[in-house]
This record gives sequence, structure tokens and C-alpha cells, in this order.
Amino acid sequence: MKSDVVTNILMVGVGGQGTLLASEILSEVLMQAGYDVKKAEVHGMAQRGGSVVSHVRFGKKVFSSIIPEGEADVLFGFELLETYRYLSLVKPEGTVVVNNLRIAPPSVALGQRTYPAEIADKLQGHVKNVQLVEGQQLAEEAGNPRTVNTVLLGALSNALEPTQEQWVAAIKNLVPERFLEVNLKAFELGRTIHT
Repeated sequence: MKSDVVTNILMVGVGGQGTLLASEILSEVLMQAGYDVKKAEVHGMAQRGGSVVSHVRFGKKVFSSIIPEGEADVLFGFELLETYRYLSLVKPEGTVVVNNLRIAPPSVALGQRTYPAEIADKLQGHVKNVQLVEGQQLAEEAGNPRTVNTVLLGALSNALEPTQEQWVAAIKNLVPERFLEVNLKAFELGRTIHT
């Protein structure tokens, strides 16, 4: 991705998945790489289980933090249904990096609705490049299931200009010391996935 254009990354997930930390790390590494970065976050009604959306825009000069509909270059999803919900914001030629995980929303958990089938296929029908990541499995392999966010960042890092050293520095700046080693391992496992 070239620095003279604005690149838009929309990060979506469910409260408690680490979406906001991931957007902080992404913004930090992009600033270290010399980009102008703007970020906006929207939190759902529930602290845990509500929708969480983070807009990250970067380039030579960025004037607005909100990604216009149909302008996201990358849709970065922590859960399948949340990712599908925001599909209209991504360009047809864009990329979707999504965790292969289903979390039942309250209406499904209460039996009022069913979880939509074949979401991965629906994503692939709308967007050119869909990368389905077994984030939970890789996070457990790293040693902590809560490191899915850094697994997914590792997968995303392959498609962006910042160096591995810049990514590691950003993670070190933002992840508490006691969780640093497992997050770095999760990030490295994510880098084995090529978007």
C-alpha cells in the first residue's frame, strides 16, 4: 500500500475480544512508520458482548477519521457475523481478514433467531480477497486464547508496509509486560498466514 493515498482499515468485533487494543497497536505501528493516522471507535451498548467498531485511516495526510461507506480497503473482523454486518463499507476489490469464529448474539442465544449459515461463502461472494483465519486455534497454540487479536494483527501485517521490527516495537509499547511474550508468539503465528 502506497503512502501517498489514504488506506482505510475497518476493525469489527464483539466487546471483550481485544478489538480496541488491536486498533491501538495498528495505529501505533503506522505512526512509527511515518504515516498520518486517524482513528475513531464506536462501542456497543454492552461492555462485553456488544458490537465494537474501530476506523483506522492512514496515508500522507488524513483529514477524517470515519471511513465512508464502500471505501474500506480492509475489513478486519474478529467474529463472522459482525464482519458480515459491516460488509457494505468495504470496496469490492478490498480484503477481508476474518477470524473463523461464531459468537451467538442475544437474539440467537434466546432462541428468537438462528445464526446465519454460510457467512464465509457470503463474504467471498461480495469481496475479492477473503482470508479466513483460525485465530482461536492459533491463539491457543501461542498459549493464551485471549491473544486472537495479535494473531489477526500478525496475519494483517503481511499486507502492510511497516516492518516486523516496527510491529514488535508497537506491541511492546502497548501490551502489559506479563502478557508480552505470549502476544509476541501469537503475532508470529499470525504472520505465517499470508493475506
